Amino acid sequence: MSFVTISHLRVRYGKFEAVKDISFEIPKGELFGFIGPNGAGKSSTIKVLATLLKPSGGTVTIGGVDVVKNPAKIRRNIGYVPDFFGVYEDLTVREYLHFFAAAYEIERGKREGLIGDALALTDLGGKIDAPVDGLSRGMKQRLSLARVLLHDPELLLLDEPASGLDPRARIEMRELLKELQRLGKTIIISSHILHELAQLCTRIGIIEAGQMMAEGPLEEIFRRLNLMRVVHVQLVNPTDALIAAIRAMPGISGVEPQADRLAIQWREGELAVEDLHDAIHKLGGRIRMFQPEALDMETAFMKLTEGKTA
Repeated sequence: MSFVTISHLRVRYGKFEAVKDISFEIPKGELFGFIGPNGAGKSSTIKVLATLLKPSGGTVTIGGVDVVKNPAKIRRNIGYVPDFFGVYEDLTVREYLHFFAAAYEIERGKREGLIGDALALTDLGGKIDAPVDGLSRGMKQRLSLARVLLHDPELLLLDEPASGLDPRARIEMRELLKELQRLGKTIIISSHILHELAQLCTRIGIIEAGQMMAEGPLEEIFRRLNLMRVVHVQLVNPTDALIAAIRAMPGISGVEPQADRLAIQWREGELAVEDLHDAIHKLGGRIRMFQPEALDMETAFMKLTEGKTA
């Protein structure tokens, strides 16, 4: 059952149409990557979900609640992290979080405990008395997540959360988001950093010029596009006859013997990776290692889009 439903959404700024009749659904507990170039319509869609922007057409519901008809209820059930932190001069991390706990109308007696839990989850407990302005960008992003977790929302909306982060901060952010999903949160991330999302998201939506080009589990999109994939296989018995038999299998495009393994190219639209594993075993192959390469989201994105903005 879908938790977020977007139906025929349109967003206009005067005569300019930023989002053009997009529809998709996100089940509860998914980590959804909303992918597209700058100007594609990602942030406009996120702002509609966050009740910051009224749609020009269509309907959007979160947990069955219409975002236009009941924005106050929606705001209590979401956490929105924009792509900029804002200005909070002369506040410590403690003061910053107490301020937002009061804004969320959390009881005074519960605030200290909830703030401690949020800081522990985001690994910022040692920074509780640090000035907010002195934090690195990565720490500010984690503090933004701590802020939106105070009222325990079901849906997190993250607009370009990895923008401007160094590699270590991106890895820390990725692990934090995985942990939040394990805790049952539904998460929507808009981004143009494709390889990050490939390692993180359970579903993706690719948007270009305000139109949804593809949406669903990444594996399903790859099968639909019939793109080439590579799996690295170590065999105990890599005989010439066995390698020739693998090359002859339907869906196999090539087998390249390497120092200690075979690099097998196959088309996922014709052969599922699990069936490839079983077929090699049935041919008599004794498999020591079977490691598919990560799904190449850049390839899917380039095949689906033409480089347009709205």
